[in-house]
Amino acid sequence: MERKNKKLKLWIGIVAGLIILLPLVWYLVVRLEGEKPTVEFELLSAFISQSQDVAVNISDVKSGVRKVWISLMKDGKEVTLVEEEFPSVGLGRGGKVHHQQIRFKVDTGKLGLSDGDAMLRLAVWDYAWRGWFSGNQSYLEKAITIDTRPPEIEVYSQAHNVSQGGTGLVIYRISELCPISGVTVGEHFFAGRAGGFKDPKVLMAFFALNYDQGPGTDIFITATDRAGNATRAGLNHYIRRKVFKKDNIRVSDNFLERKLPEFSADLSHAADATPLEKFLIINQNLRRADYEKISQTCQTSEPNLLWQGTFKRLPRSAPQAGFADHRTYVYNGRVIDHQVHLGIDLASVEHSPVPAANQGIVVFADRLGIYGRTVLIDHGLGLFSMYAHLNSISVSVGQKLKKGEILGRTGASGLAGGDHLHFGMLIQHTFVNPIEWWDAAWITNNIASKIDQVKSRLGQE
Repeated sequence: MERKNKKLKLWIGIVAGLIILLPLVWYLVVRLEGEKPTVEFELLSAFISQSQDVAVNISDVKSGVRKVWISLMKDGKEVTLVEEEFPSVGLGRGGKVHHQQIRFKVDTGKLGLSDGDAMLRLAVWDYAWRGWFSGNQSYLEKAITIDTRPPEIEVYSQAHNVSQGGTGLVIYRISELCPISGVTVGEHFFAGRAGGFKDPKVLMAFFALNYDQGPGTDIFITATDRAGNATRAGLNHYIRRKVFKKDNIRVSDNFLERKLPEFSADLSHAADATPLEKFLIINQNLRRADYEKISQTCQTSEPNLLWQGTFKRLPRSAPQAGFADHRTYVYNGRVIDHQVHLGIDLASVEHSPVPAANQGIVVFADRLGIYGRTVLIDHGLGLFSMYAHLNSISVSVGQKLKKGEILGRTGASGLAGGDHLHFGMLIQHTFVNPIEWWDAAWITNNIASKIDQVKSRLGQE
């Protein structure tokens, strides 16, 4: 009996010891965890200008963040930018802060740092008991370049005579490679692109005046380098004022009855609207959506000129409406809307074959709201041609076309009243007058001669 009691006491002692010991072991394992804090720099560029905001995200889920230290080293000199300690929950219970964003400013002028290569250094410790209670440490270095000087711009092209609703070309050189540079026209920006010359710092930019941008419109070149330093250069230019035709468009019940069914999908939200209300939705809201789609499609362009010579117009055709015609829509003798026609309507025989106006790549070939079946061709450097109201499309996106290659046939799709081709030209997001691009003398004087002159100057003949 006595032996049994001793064994029982022994087992009770062992169980009691385990009850006490196991939580202690578990606690020690938890507090001795070896997972390092995570660190992430929020730095848009490795280039820092005169003053730059920087953010660092630090996290330690298990033990919490104990301390963070950030410095900047340049030419053997190290400056501490951030040194911060975070509170603990209590003795041996880890830290209160598990996720934290540290934001700080690098003011190179106040720090007395010159331009050149530098290093951001960061260390973070947690509240784990590793390293003799000093915690797990994460260390990170981020190479940066201090750049406080804005780029310089030299304009190579000479005359920049542009008509209201027309196109211009500027050729310029920047002193350093910049992610953003181009021509600003009023509130519109037209990106410059390299590729036309051996020197990658020499860029070309087609720019455009909208139909309502006349004399007095600000035009200048801008460039922003990788550190965010920005500069601008003036551009000698002359703007020719243009007066555009005014036209009345009669909207009949017969026209509405014939055309509205084509837009049933676009009018699903307005099933109870009257035919006239539906027309106004199409002519206003859908027109705006179409323009946004066109602008989005034309955001990217091939970096080189894909075209040569004058642009081809629809053969044996007569103009029916001009570029930037200011249209007044009239229904039963009452004015109901005003819009601007951003292309030229050309009419030939019904279902005439439509040739590509010049070499390029198809970037859109589908239905497009008021324009019906439409094709958009990229000719490089932000220049596009548009073919709308087609009866049929015979090309696909990505297809390379030669000048004169047939892309479809004329029709009356979309909001067209009869069979014709709506032909448009765009510089990125802005419609321009196609007549210029049909004119060999205009292309020679405003495009080709400028490129030849600059190539001669750079010895690239």
